[in-house]
Amino acid sequence: MGKEIERKFLIKEAEWNNFAKPAGKHLRQGYLVSDPNKTIRVRTAENAAWITVKGISIGASRLEYEYEIPLNEGLELLDHFAESELEKIRYEIPYEGKIWEVDVFSGDNAGLIVAEIELESEEENFSLPAWVAEEVTHEKKYYNSCLTTHPYKNWI
Repeated sequence: MGKEIERKFLIKEAEWNNFAKPAGKHLRQGYLVSDPNKTIRVRTAENAAWITVKGISIGASRLEYEYEIPLNEGLELLDHFAESELEKIRYEIPYEGKIWEVDVFSGDNAGLIVAEIELESEEENFSLPAWVAEEVTHEKKYYNSCLTTHPYKNWI
């Protein structure tokens, strides 16, 4: 059984902009199914694609199954079956033994930057980089599936 334990945070934009970061990866992400109990997502990067099935979040945990698929199939699924989608640049930042994934959104979600960290348990202790601000793990509006239908541009 796959299980994801993930916490989400907003970032301090000035600190993030001044932070020396590695090259990011452009991601295109679309949802074949998106409801409160489950999502089926397709994501493409430059040379790869994945299909992911996620269950309902309970605390910071949920079931997750992810499989790499051929890039051309991922693009076809996005083009022909995605109900909604978004694009972002993802930065993977190592920090004190963990990898922080920072997503800089574009399109209708431009201006939003969210940092995520995957943990081994919900009780795991970890340190926050200087550019991390308040936690938004339990705020559904920051879920990527929600951002495709209720984009950031409509909040501001």
